[in-house]
Amino acid sequence: MRNNTKPLSTNMASNSDLPLEGSSVDPKIEDKHTSVIESKEKNCTESAASDPLCTEAQIQSILAAAGQGAGDEEEDEPTDSEKLDFYVIFKKEKYDVSFPADHTVSKLKSHIEKLTGVPATLQKIMYKGLAKDEMTLRELKVVKGAKLMVVGSTLTDVLSVSAPSTKELQAEEKATAKVAKEPLSEQKQHRKVLDKYGKPDDVPVGIRNHSERLPPVPLSGMYNKAGGKVRLTFKMEADQLWLGTKERTDKIPMQSIKAVVSEPIKDHEEYHIMGIQLGPTEASRYWVYWVPAQYVEAIKEAILGKWQFF
Repeated sequence: MRNNTKPLSTNMASNSDLPLEGSSVDPKIEDKHTSVIESKEKNCTESAASDPLCTEAQIQSILAAAGQGAGDEEEDEPTDSEKLDFYVIFKKEKYDVSFPADHTVSKLKSHIEKLTGVPATLQKIMYKGLAKDEMTLRELKVVKGAKLMVVGSTLTDVLSVSAPSTKELQAEEKATAKVAKEPLSEQKQHRKVLDKYGKPDDVPVGIRNHSERLPPVPLSGMYNKAGGKVRLTFKMEADQLWLGTKERTDKIPMQSIKAVVSEPIKDHEEYHIMGIQLGPTEASRYWVYWVPAQYVEAIKEAILGKWQFF
C-alpha cells in the first residue's frame, strides 16, 4: 500500500538539530541559526557604509516589523477612564472642570483653551509645582476638588502689550520732531560713538549709490553703540535675524522688528548708521555703525519684506 504522506519540508529544522533541555549547543549549529538573524540586522548597517543613516523607508519598515505604527506616539486615551471633578483658576476666575484621570496635561490644556481663550502653547499649569505636558492627572495625583492654577495670556493681551500707548506715541513724535532736521551722524549720541571708535579696520568695503544682494556669509566688521563688534546673520528659513557679538547671539524673529532706519555717515557716505527697531517705540532701536551702503536696501528687504514702508 502506497504511503501518500508528503515528507516535511527540508527548510524545517529536524529534531536532531534541536538541543535537548540541559544539553550544550554545538557551536556550528548555533552559528547556523544566528547567521540568518545577523544578516537581517546588517540590512541597515550595510547601507550605512554609503549613507550614514538609514532611509526613512527603512526606519518605517523596521518599526512596522516591530508593531510600531505611525500613530503610536499619539496613543488613544482610554475611553472608560475615571473622571475627576476639580477647579481651574485663571485671573481670579474659577472654572468647574470634569476631566478623565488618565488624560495628559497636554490634553487638559486644549480643554482649558476653550474655557479661557488662552492658547495651549501659552499656558503653564501649576499644581504642586509646574505640571509637565506628558504627565496624566492621575500621575499628578489630582484629587476631587483640587485647584489647578493657569498662568498665561490670551492673544488679545499679547497684542495689547505690543501696541504703544497714546502717551508713548506722543513722546516719540516730539523726540522725532526735535531731531528731524539733524542727520543721524551729527546727533550727539552718534557723533560721540563715531569719534570714540572710528572706522573699523575689518569692515567690508562700502559702495555708495549702489545696491547689492546680501552676501552668502554673515555681515560683519561693524560695531554697536558700546563699540562691540557686530555680526548680522539672516536666517531666512527660520524668519530670524541673528545679532551676534563676541559675548552673545540674539535670535530675533523678523516679525518682531517694527522698523529699520538708516542714513549715510557724513564724509563717509559709502557707509551708514542703521537702527533696527526691536520693539514698538524708537527707544528700542539697536544701532549698528559702518554698515556698507550697498547692502542697506537688501537688509531692509530681508527684515521687513519687499513692500516695506520707510
